[in-house]
Amino acid sequence: MATLLQGSCSSTRPAVHSLGVSLDGGTSGSISLLSQLHNLSFKSFERRCHVQRLTMGTLVRAESISKQVEVDLSLSPRVNSVKPSRTVAITDHATALVQAGVPVIRLAAGEPDFDTPTVISEAGINAIREGYTRYTPNAGTMELRTAICHKLNEENGLTYTPDQILVSNGAKQSCLQAVLAVCSPGDEIVGSYMTREGGQAGVPLLEEGVFLVNKDITVGISQEVIIPAPFYVSYPEMARLADATPVILPTLISNNFLLDPEVLKSTINEKSRLLILCSPSNPTGSVYPKKLLEDIANIVAKHPRLLVISDEIYEHIIYAPAIHTSFASLPGMWDRTLTVNGFSKTFAMTGWRLGYLAGPKHFVAACGKIQSQGFDLHSLMEENSVTRMISCIKEATSGASSVSQKAGVTALGLGCCGGGVVSMMVKAFEERRNFLVESFRELGGVKISEPQGAFYLFLDFSSYYGAEAEGYGIIKDSESLCKYLLDKAQVALVPGSAFGDDKCIRISYAASMSTLQTAMERIKGAIVHLKAAVPN
Repeated sequence: MATLLQGSCSSTRPAVHSLGVSLDGGTSGSISLLSQLHNLSFKSFERRCHVQRLTMGTLVRAESISKQVEVDLSLSPRVNSVKPSRTVAITDHATALVQAGVPVIRLAAGEPDFDTPTVISEAGINAIREGYTRYTPNAGTMELRTAICHKLNEENGLTYTPDQILVSNGAKQSCLQAVLAVCSPGDEIVGSYMTREGGQAGVPLLEEGVFLVNKDITVGISQEVIIPAPFYVSYPEMARLADATPVILPTLISNNFLLDPEVLKSTINEKSRLLILCSPSNPTGSVYPKKLLEDIANIVAKHPRLLVISDEIYEHIIYAPAIHTSFASLPGMWDRTLTVNGFSKTFAMTGWRLGYLAGPKHFVAACGKIQSQGFDLHSLMEENSVTRMISCIKEATSGASSVSQKAGVTALGLGCCGGGVVSMMVKAFEERRNFLVESFRELGGVKISEPQGAFYLFLDFSSYYGAEAEGYGIIKDSESLCKYLLDKAQVALVPGSAFGDDKCIRISYAASMSTLQTAMERIKGAIVHLKAAVPN
């Protein structure tokens, strides 16, 4: 048995020896395990051997860790091409300052300061109490999709069926999925078929409405997404995630930041796949008049491959005499428009995470695949296949919350345009807008385009660039101006460079009137030191 036991512990010799314990004897002051076997029971010996193995294992692991090759921390080029959200970064920074005791006024975030209407919250609470807490269909409950269809018909003049609606975790998710579903990462096109590495035939180009090309031409397509600037910060990054090229079309504050149809006309080419419109606009608050949308629609109609994403998340936060028009309601535009909307802004439901997409069934079905199936960015990038992207990408979120969907049904039941509870919020937003517009007009050198919707001011402060603030340095651009105002006035704003226009800064007036009044006093107090840079 001694031989057997010695053999069973032989693997522990190096570690035990390192502790001054020898299985062979011969080491001065060491313990000879074999010479004492007659004093040990088998279990006692087994326990001692187990301890020795654990000690050995710890030492070996410690030694091996020190010799490990460093882990490759590189990221996908696709992810590296995406810029982090400036609005989120500034909001997080301001929040950290507040938590540290700095009395920062936060006017950077894009969410209403109102609580979700009580009747909507109660619907969510009741859903929880009634056990309505399980998965729903990926596209959303039939109850909610039917309610959305009714809303779009009554308020927007749009006719959809429930299978043409996809409920998601917010309008941003709906936008991203739409971009991913219809944009190509630049697959090689040969004849009427898409080929992958090695020349193997793929699927017909017209599958899912993804391509429409001359079958006699072999081209490498890098599709383009046309985005008027100023733009919502995530639009260009969505295009980059789809390996498409964002094409930015600047607009003018003198034209209320509205897209010039002639500029659009001269920009569209065979690579143009998407035009993204946002009305009312984040960050400018501009609302596209129906006549201008009709002019844009006439240009779009001449390009069979060009689709439109119409982001209408702020549609009910609008100030008379402005009127919202859904792009899909214009002649010939229903078939090529993906309408995005949600509950966050109108119903003060940002934390509920609930949005939706409405459009032709084959596009919505493609977005549904993205929302529900497997996702591997690296394999998609290596395989470089549009059809692979459509069939195999998924958002990590899948379908929307069952509780939120119940609350959404109640929200849509409040009446046309959200009923009285929403009109009360809109009235408060309008009063705040008027106060800020009047206040900033008192500051020299500030150019203003009075917003007709949403809850933002997008102000041109470029006349202050070049000024030197004592103890701070030169104000070079919108970012340095916002840093200066955060430091000196303790007011958090967003630089216009995040939205594609470095001349401006964005101010959210989704805050109480008293908060805005205090913020205005602080801003004026800080700006007065920069007036030397403003031309007379």
